[in-house]
Amino acid sequence: MFFYKFIASFFGIGYIGKGAGTVAAGFVCVLLYISVTYGLHSDVLLLFVTLLIFVIGTYVSGEVEKSWGKDSKRVVIDEVLGMTVSVLFLPINFKSLALGFVLFRFFDIAKPLYIRRLENLEGGWGVMMDDVLAGVYSNILLQVAGYFYYKSL
Repeated sequence: MFFYKFIASFFGIGYIGKGAGTVAAGFVCVLLYISVTYGLHSDVLLLFVTLLIFVIGTYVSGEVEKSWGKDSKRVVIDEVLGMTVSVLFLPINFKSLALGFVLFRFFDIAKPLYIRRLENLEGGWGVMMDDVLAGVYSNILLQVAGYFYYKSL
């Protein structure tokens, strides 16, 4: 169970309490920025990592629900997933990460447009899918903004 909790809390970030989801999403932004800085980023690799986080996160969040309860605040692997979804297939730079972070956190916290309904899915599915949809909405807005206005995203 320790391993599941370690992954679900994204290496312990979930234990910091209030704001842990925001910290986890911010940490993902830092990791993505570093990956670009050192030439380690590619869209295909980010897609693979995102899918891996989805599969592992769905499983472990369902497992920790048995001891932590439904959608515990300590589970932040869903925010990690949502943040990666929000910047998929976008150029990774400070502007895209900052806008993606703000948009993702807005959608994740406000939960408009059917996001809240996805929380009702069973087990790890409910934990992860609302953040996937928040990430998708963020990504769509960033893609549109990049096309029409922020040509340098």
